Amino acid sequence: MSEPDISVVVPAKNEESNLPTLIQGIQSAFDGTGHAIEIIIVDDGSEDGTLARLKSLQADMPNLRVLHTPTSGGQSAAVHTGVKAARAPICCTLDGDGQNPPSELPKLVAPLMAADAPAKLGLVAGQRVKRQDTMSKKLASKAANGIRSFVLKDKTRDTGCGLKAFRRDAFLDLPYFDHMHRYLPALFSMNGFDVAHVDVAHEARHSGRSNYSNLQRGLVGAVDLFGVAWLIRRRKKARATELNGDS
Repeated sequence: MSEPDISVVVPAKNEESNLPTLIQGIQSAFDGTGHAIEIIIVDDGSEDGTLARLKSLQADMPNLRVLHTPTSGGQSAAVHTGVKAARAPICCTLDGDGQNPPSELPKLVAPLMAADAPAKLGLVAGQRVKRQDTMSKKLASKAANGIRSFVLKDKTRDTGCGLKAFRRDAFLDLPYFDHMHRYLPALFSMNGFDVAHVDVAHEARHSGRSNYSNLQRGLVGAVDLFGVAWLIRRRKKARATELNGDS
């Protein structure tokens, strides 16, 4: 397999029935684009047949890589593990449940891979439109996004969308903590990078069930939100100038 210029990272837990279609969709999305991609699925302690299904898919897909953690560490840990293992300078993420259409990925990476892409552009964040979720989930998400936006001033409508593209080195330079994937726009901005937003489609879950409840999201979100706000306030921005022997 040639060196990829894009790494697609997918955290997955108990998504045995969704992954084959999702992986094929990722591959199809980049066919004909001229980009060499690798697909990294991080099996986050699945208890169904996810790992066995992934191993069978690898037989026909040399660019499919499978990382496995025996116990679940959560979505942020899985994404961080996948990005650390990635070989490309540009990474994309999407959820393993099939609700993020992989056909949207080229639209996300385009601003980062353009010939005139600004060096300060670190993240392109997807923003879901016409969400295919239950009313309770949509209301909970709207409330959480409103509070987060008010506190962090991150100018982002929807940080819960799994569709994102970013510079690998910039991501790995962010402070790591559990649930950090919900605060990437604020964290990239904190480190001096620009953040772009792209509207993306959203689909209903094809099978299985969510690994999180509204209550779980709300409880951890309240703690994390104020932690991120504290981190941003305490962050000291300093620019270093490299000197040569003649300086």
